[in-house]
Amino acid sequence: MSAASAPVDVKAALAKRAAEIEAYLADCLQDRDIPQRLLESMEYSLHAGGKRLRPVLVLSFVRLLAGTGTGLGKRVLPFASALELIHTYSLIHDDLPAMDNDDLRRGKPSNHKKFDEATAILAGDGLLTEAFSLMLSCMDEGAVPAERVARAAQAVAMAAGAGGMVGGQALDMEFTAKPGVSFEELRGMHAMKTGALITVACVSGAVLSGAKLTDVHRAREYGCAVGQAFQIADDILDVVGDTATLGKPAGSDERQGKTTYPSLLGLPESRRLAAERAALAVESLEPYTGEEADFLRALARYIVERVN
Repeated sequence: MSAASAPVDVKAALAKRAAEIEAYLADCLQDRDIPQRLLESMEYSLHAGGKRLRPVLVLSFVRLLAGTGTGLGKRVLPFASALELIHTYSLIHDDLPAMDNDDLRRGKPSNHKKFDEATAILAGDGLLTEAFSLMLSCMDEGAVPAERVARAAQAVAMAAGAGGMVGGQALDMEFTAKPGVSFEELRGMHAMKTGALITVACVSGAVLSGAKLTDVHRAREYGCAVGQAFQIADDILDVVGDTATLGKPAGSDERQGKTTYPSLLGLPESRRLAAERAALAVESLEPYTGEEADFLRALARYIVERVN
């Protein structure tokens, strides 16, 4: 049970799991007849680092619910990694002058500054499309049951699309410099823009594992709570962090006139709300024991304590 969870070095555990993703991402776009400059642009952002949180969540829920002895984790690696391609595409497009107009991402020039706007747009388009090719490749030679892959891929498509991440970005632009944005509007926008892809990482991992509906529901609860905590923590870091540590311009939310949790609720209440969401995530894992359960509990707490 969670009360008896062993202490977890969450940074080391996250780095170990992220390294597995990095190894797959290293050459996943090779030998696909992609024009050289476009490939360079896609890989520039894909290999720029990051926590690899979304694919790590896929693999953790697969291993939590299917067990590590099944080998399913390695067979779903392309699917898990595909979520990083989708996340990277969203960052490239978010940084564009027509969107958030950011010149820095993960401590490096944004894609459109390194290349050009047209190439950056096409790099994002390419990453999004290649992601679904990777997901569906998990059906090859029966590596993962086709019905599971199809259900999980459909869930990802909905989470990444106009009713999820894309719609959330549209609302973010609509709300920028708009007075009177309510807490409910802010929470709903972030549930789409940030939360949807984090939640579906957990849900798709559960679906790919062949888990029962009750387990899929718990995975969704965890993902929703962690997604909220992650966004609140990001908003706090934009206020209290520095550009060198964050790897992107600090204070950009205020400069752009964005409504954030700190601007609406203040820092103390934002911190309290983030901790509350993390606690809900931990609570959703109450039935589970073992290494993956302990890691997921520690990860929920780490998300609100991180400095970048």
